[in-house]
Amino acid sequence: MTTYLLKGARILGGAPADLLIRDGVIAEAGPGADPAGAEVIDADGLVALPGLVDLHTHLREPGREDAETVESGTLAAALGGYTAVHAMANTEPVADTAGVVEQVWRLGREAGHCDVHPVGAVTRGIEGAQLAELGAMADSAARVRVFSDDGHCVSDAVLMRRALEYVKAFDGVIAQHAQEPRLTEGAQMNEGVMSARLGLSGWPAVAEEAIIARDCLLAAHVGSRLHVCHVSTAGSVEIIRWAKSKGWQVTAEVTPHHLLLTDDRAGTYDPIFKVNPPLRTGEDVTALREALADGTIDCVATDHAPHPVEAKETEWSAASMGMIGLETALPVVQEAMVETGLLDWAGVADRMSVRPARIGRISGQGEALTVGAAANITLYDPGVRARVDPAGFASKSRNSPFAGLDLPGRVVATFLRGRPTVLDGKPA
Repeated sequence: MTTYLLKGARILGGAPADLLIRDGVIAEAGPGADPAGAEVIDADGLVALPGLVDLHTHLREPGREDAETVESGTLAAALGGYTAVHAMANTEPVADTAGVVEQVWRLGREAGHCDVHPVGAVTRGIEGAQLAELGAMADSAARVRVFSDDGHCVSDAVLMRRALEYVKAFDGVIAQHAQEPRLTEGAQMNEGVMSARLGLSGWPAVAEEAIIARDCLLAAHVGSRLHVCHVSTAGSVEIIRWAKSKGWQVTAEVTPHHLLLTDDRAGTYDPIFKVNPPLRTGEDVTALREALADGTIDCVATDHAPHPVEAKETEWSAASMGMIGLETALPVVQEAMVETGLLDWAGVADRMSVRPARIGRISGQGEALTVGAAANITLYDPGVRARVDPAGFASKSRNSPFAGLDLPGRVVATFLRGRPTVLDGKPA
């Protein structure tokens, strides 16, 4: 394996230092390293972060390879600075058995762009009727620890309680898509002034908040771990803050698009802005940013949801919900959180690497960039700005809500256990 010297990198945005990568680990960290035979990478002015970890990625394979594959999705992840992603279960067939999660896990290993940790379904076929094979998936080669019916809410309280109880045996976590289905039937966007003006059926904030409140109480009752997917409302933030004040095992994520975009975007009727949960108000965005900054929301997760062109280039009511985000996540977080002074680069590393790795119970990821740690590293240039052009993305899909926006930053290099997956912003 090639030895690399990252010369002059700013670890977590601090003073320039050198990182020597040898045999897949960080062999030296500090100024003045200059070993013979190392391939030197000029990292002057670049921020060095632990490789990013995404708790919420839709890779679509098996079954929807027209939208994304494990190969294309993990390459997009690497180009976005990610060294590990959690692949959601709503594939075709659904990842509700040991066989399917092992298939996804092996496809990730074959692609080699980043680690792939399959998320298992909570219920069979994500139909909300019977528990899936949680124990078998946990014992499989994929070692599943996160379970979610994402795209569907586990709305049955008894079933949710049973799932929370079941995963305690292997320190698993239930990641809930919080959406009371009876309150959101036919919903097209956030319920509010904009939905009334556009004549689109609204999705009330309470549909999310009611499920979160119920599930926090259930998690406390059984003493289990609950993770709340894609939090989108100010009310949800307050409920999660309250649950955490009680010492309950509740964690939460927010997406990049919910940190930057509001429901005003729907005013064009462009389905690129149709997403689940919907874009909310400016007040919600402010609350989400503040909650991510103070740690009430633990991490950023992309909810990367690729769709083929025909699923988005249609009328709003018929369009699929979802946005891609792996290749723009770090620039969006810089724009929403760093440029506004809400997070420094150490905070970004914590919210996009350390905490998601901890929540997902994965080892070797989310580690401090110190001697002996696995060399999972992202080199990022925060000093540039560029217009987002999805035509150049590695993802097979182009449904980015940030297309045409000027965003800061650029991922220059990504290392997975000392092996470059991205160099000079391109696949290595």
